[in-house]
Amino acid sequence: MFSWMNKEESRKKGTDVYDGVAEGLKNIYRQKLLPLEKEYQFHDFHSPALDDPDFDAKPMVMLVGQYSTGKTTFIRYLLEQDFPGIRIGPEPTTDRFIAVMHADTDGIVPGNALVVDPKKQFRPLSKFGNAFLNRFQCSGTTSSVLKGISIVDTPGILSGEKQRTDRGYDFIGVLEWFAERVDRILLLFDAHKLDISDEFRRSIEALRGHDDKIRIVLNKADMVDHQQLMRVYGALMWSLGKVLGTPEVARVYIGSFWDQPLRYDINRRLFEAEEQDLFADLQSLPRNAALRKLNDLIKRARLAKVHAYIISALKKDMPAVFGKDGKKKELIKNLDALYGQLQREHQISPGDFPDIKKMQELLVNHDFTKFHALDRKLIERVDKMLAEDIAKLMSLVPLEEQISKTEGSDRIEGGAFDQVMDSQTPFMFKGGEGVNAGVGEVEWVIAKDRFKYDAMFDDLNPVDGKVSGAAAKSEMIKSKLPNNVLGKIWKLSDVDKDGMLDADEFALAMHLMNIKLDGHDLPTELPTHLIPPSKRAF
Repeated sequence: MFSWMNKEESRKKGTDVYDGVAEGLKNIYRQKLLPLEKEYQFHDFHSPALDDPDFDAKPMVMLVGQYSTGKTTFIRYLLEQDFPGIRIGPEPTTDRFIAVMHADTDGIVPGNALVVDPKKQFRPLSKFGNAFLNRFQCSGTTSSVLKGISIVDTPGILSGEKQRTDRGYDFIGVLEWFAERVDRILLLFDAHKLDISDEFRRSIEALRGHDDKIRIVLNKADMVDHQQLMRVYGALMWSLGKVLGTPEVARVYIGSFWDQPLRYDINRRLFEAEEQDLFADLQSLPRNAALRKLNDLIKRARLAKVHAYIISALKKDMPAVFGKDGKKKELIKNLDALYGQLQREHQISPGDFPDIKKMQELLVNHDFTKFHALDRKLIERVDKMLAEDIAKLMSLVPLEEQISKTEGSDRIEGGAFDQVMDSQTPFMFKGGEGVNAGVGEVEWVIAKDRFKYDAMFDDLNPVDGKVSGAAAKSEMIKSKLPNNVLGKIWKLSDVDKDGMLDADEFALAMHLMNIKLDGHDLPTELPTHLIPPSKRAF
């Protein structure tokens, strides 16, 4: 009763109470942004209206690449199991868009049934027609990985003469639709096949505007030796530089993402490190899902505002009675001048405007006399949403992250994630190396080199079995490690915190220095297996 009274009271004051980020986004979109989109036909020009499943859906990962780059094999590697409808082969096998999602029982839902399901976020895809829907399906399977994310497998992009064959539907348009809604886009390249076909180039260009979501994977990298891999990587960066057209260097993950033996084992450590980075990036998706949805809604609101300014300006310049067709052609031709005028009038960044060529093509098919004049109240409502409502939802994000962390829903579990991110087996990342050397052994690992360290300790003339900090420093600085690293080693080694080192603590300090000199990281706290046996009580 009291919560109802509080909500009623806050409603009277004109403030909104949100139970969570997703619920809040639904409310502010429907009440404040959707009216602006409808008024200026935003959905005809840019993106269909958002439904509730768009805000409730799990994070999605889309795989894009030419045929035979290992997209479907990559999904199988993540899940460690087959999914309904899987087809793997060197030829273009995947001829359809497949949404691989979690389900209690294995099964396939065809495209036409999928786009009428109110619980799924695919309803707007019906605009691409039967030719596409016959090439679209949802493969449901019981996988713990899919409890955290959904994966979209795309048809292999064609090259050579095959790419001139019409697919029968707007392939690039479908890619754009998915790119706007997914959380990660993985561009897969084959180490043997770096040529970027015309269709692949158009596909990559369609992903522009979503650069923050794109990650590049150089797959099948074990098929070449280290010298060839260096050349392949350089050629890939050169090719991408020409297509992406950005001064920043794209992050490329190098590896061989399948469960077969490595052909060239020389790069095993590199592949392990790259795989850790890629999996850590994917692990962050459930944790950052709410922030991504907030970010996407802000981008959509900014675009909707600019679109409203453009449409209302075109309406304002149209004549009342005669010469409408001529004026329409003139306005479309001079759209760049209108962009410049709006930019100056409303202080809009040039990057917020939609692509001018695409806008001109779409405007040709619209009746300018049916456009509406600028409604200041709708613009102010969106401005208020961006200034106040989004800030309220931002304050809920840390709380939701904490709840999901407590429930364990902030990470992906199962499949390859349990093996790659595991820290409990001998085959974990850097298992048995650096700080992890000696884990699980009965004997103290440092005892193996104790004779060397004891000789160095005796040369420092210990008093009562201990050396002072100044004496230890004279030996430790010979490593040429910076003072902040040596200071950290000192704190870890002085287990009893008496400001001096005995023989065990000195041996520990030497061991930690060697770990750092070998290129490994130091721990923030001393692991149990490195504590000297004489100091275990501390």
